[in-house]
Amino acid sequence: MKNISSATLQTPARRSGNYFGLGTYLGLAGALLAMIVLFSILSDHFLSYQTFSTLANQIPDLMVLAVGMTLILIIGGIDLSVGSVLALAASAVSVAILGWGWSVFPAALLGIGCATLAGTITGSITVAWRIPSFIVSLGVLEMARGVAYQMTDSRTAYIGDAFAWLSNPLAFGISPSFLIALLVIFIAQAVLTRTVFGRYLIGIGTNEEAVRLAGINPKPYKILVFSLMGLLAGVAALFQISRLEAADPNAGAGLELQVIAAVVIGGTSLMGGRGSIISTFFGVLIISVLAAGLAQIGASEPTKRIITGAVIVIAVVLDTYRSHRARRQG
Repeated sequence: MKNISSATLQTPARRSGNYFGLGTYLGLAGALLAMIVLFSILSDHFLSYQTFSTLANQIPDLMVLAVGMTLILIIGGIDLSVGSVLALAASAVSVAILGWGWSVFPAALLGIGCATLAGTITGSITVAWRIPSFIVSLGVLEMARGVAYQMTDSRTAYIGDAFAWLSNPLAFGISPSFLIALLVIFIAQAVLTRTVFGRYLIGIGTNEEAVRLAGINPKPYKILVFSLMGLLAGVAALFQISRLEAADPNAGAGLELQVIAAVVIGGTSLMGGRGSIISTFFGVLIISVLAAGLAQIGASEPTKRIITGAVIVIAVVLDTYRSHRARRQG
């Protein structure tokens, strides 16, 4: 049984490593650079330190959410509830601080705990009843948003500067939240590529039945990934609170689409079994630079949606093409 396990798990891991080699990263970096050059030509103010420092301090929540979504897509799932779970965590923090008089640290733990619980519920129901995760997460999306409205009486709760240290710029105008998000990315990439746990996730997404026949129960690993997604949504909520100095029950509306877009643009397969945290980081940068550049050149909201949607469709088409080519070569 041990030999079967080794052969089963190492094959998808090697495929993932080949799929996200240096060429993939260079291609994503080239696309990002081309976008920066284009917007620098179209706008006199885009290529500036202020633009990029502001951008860096606005994306930490998207960065950590994209890490969790990458892991979920790798195992063949999807989570549409992350925006609502973020709002739930932020609302829990506001109630703890403003309503119960808690200090910052336990309130933060409560928010992260609520978000982690929501992710665990999504994963547990998905695994226990073998229901597609997008259906379960749609239900959790509505429930989490409803609880957030109840906690805050459907009003924005102003917390003040309790979490301001997370967004206050340090050296070179970079905030602690951005540095924490970078640390999360590097740790997640190391776990995915250097640990047995990472190989299990890739194996589950590539061929779950083969993993089961190898003597490994995929259920706890799948639930754990959804729990991690919830935990990261809680962390993202703290980043957003620090930036807005408030908890908004409407926060994160539609954020799940932006997160999925960043992950797909980064090259993670919607079919499961293939993904890279570093490539997801490039995807976050690409979609963020695209949004900032379109805003600076004065593009209308409908135009922004059309262009962003077109980029996502192109990324999905390219992923499908690469998947078909990999199957033919395999």
